[in-house]
Amino acid sequence: MTALNELTLAEARDGLKAKDFSAREIAQAHLDAIEKAQALNAYIVATPDRALKMAEVSDEKIAKGEARPLEGLPLGIKDLFATQGVHTTAGSKILEGFEPHYESNVSTQLWRDGAVMLGKLNLDEFAMGSSNETSAYGKTISPWRRQENGTFSDAPLVPGGSSGGSAAAVAAHLCLGATATDTGGSIRQPAAFTGTVGIKPTYGRCSRWGIIAFASSLDQAGPIARTVQDCAILLGSMAGHDPRDTTSVDMPVPDFEAAISRGVKGLTIGIPREYRVEGMPAEIQRLWDQGAEWLKEAGATVREISLPHTQYALPAYYIVAPAEASSNLARYDGVRYGLRVPGRDIAGMYENTRAAGFGREVKRRIMIGTYVLSAGYYDAYYVRAQKIRTLIKRDFEAAYASGIDAILTPATPSAAFGVGEMASADPVEMYLNDVFTVTVNMAGLPGIAVPAGLDAQGLPLGLQLIGRPFDEETLFAAAQVVENAAGRISLPKAWWA
Repeated sequence: MTALNELTLAEARDGLKAKDFSAREIAQAHLDAIEKAQALNAYIVATPDRALKMAEVSDEKIAKGEARPLEGLPLGIKDLFATQGVHTTAGSKILEGFEPHYESNVSTQLWRDGAVMLGKLNLDEFAMGSSNETSAYGKTISPWRRQENGTFSDAPLVPGGSSGGSAAAVAAHLCLGATATDTGGSIRQPAAFTGTVGIKPTYGRCSRWGIIAFASSLDQAGPIARTVQDCAILLGSMAGHDPRDTTSVDMPVPDFEAAISRGVKGLTIGIPREYRVEGMPAEIQRLWDQGAEWLKEAGATVREISLPHTQYALPAYYIVAPAEASSNLARYDGVRYGLRVPGRDIAGMYENTRAAGFGREVKRRIMIGTYVLSAGYYDAYYVRAQKIRTLIKRDFEAAYASGIDAILTPATPSAAFGVGEMASADPVEMYLNDVFTVTVNMAGLPGIAVPAGLDAQGLPLGLQLIGRPFDEETLFAAAQVVENAAGRISLPKAWWA
């Protein structure tokens, strides 16, 4: 019999509805799994008492025939989402002891629909990172291990970032699904590294209210789960208009779950030639070709397209994002909440608090952002980066206007790398992990990462599908075709247990 924490979210939903087990039982199964998986450090804080109370309410609702869409389903929440009365840190020491008196819009909607909160998931500090190594609460370790000649390596791997805790928890069966955020690839890259599915919806599809800001014009919430169907179910609850967020779009939320069965017959899929980057590993190229072939076999037409400004996306992103971060993080000064380090005067207190509270990567990005916004450099850097952003958006618009329905690319330039392999090296090498994903954020488009195979060392590799604005339905349909063809990718060994 499958353990309760090893069910997919859809299977758990159906089992609860059929009363094969209780919400309390499945919550307890996940809490037990979390307790045994301390070595992964996926959770910053678990909330067992709250989880069991929420599960008891769900059992009462189910008994009365009043089940809501996510009734009794245990989820993890990335610790960038404000949760009322529960420690919310953004992975940073500067928010030490902060317990919000309010709830993020996304998590509010999950609780409205009956989901159960297991706890807060680890992340790169303020979502700045691609490996979950910058968290003030310790690194998250991937549940995957390299294999060679049938032998597993003991060398720990990163789960990707910034939503590394979310991806690791989903892959290791420590929750049925998780919230995550994506500013330049922080849902799709960790999903690809851990053999899970992650969707970054169109900018404005999910409210940013109550999510601690990194770069406000790029940040977007989305789910990570074990299957395309599970992601579709979660996004249906997470999405929706919120009048408190001026970037939230007032439009109906489609039935994403129904879209997964639409197939791709008659669709045209674009393959951008600019994504064939120099030095791309042969196994990534083979996987990309295989993904195109799967979509062809399912009835889609595949043709090459050009996105000519792709080469400028990464440098432009690393001007726009730090600039916005510099502005957003100015509020952390030790006055209103979180860490406070005394100084000789108020300026000294500001300086001491920020010096002690922020980690190295966050300080680096604040300094870059402050520099590009400063007098004499604003036009030379920030304004030019925003112009490039417009050109990138126009590239996508031209491709879709030419009859393209979705675009297929690799999700990452490699499989997961080892802990410490990049963290202390040139930071630009770490930033290159976002080479296939940042264009989506710069243009405000939806993108989904789907596990599509394993590399030579038995590690997951993912493909990315990019869609038209607010056309997540087509992405779910195409992603389901890829998932069906590739088969489900599961962990070969739970070494941490």
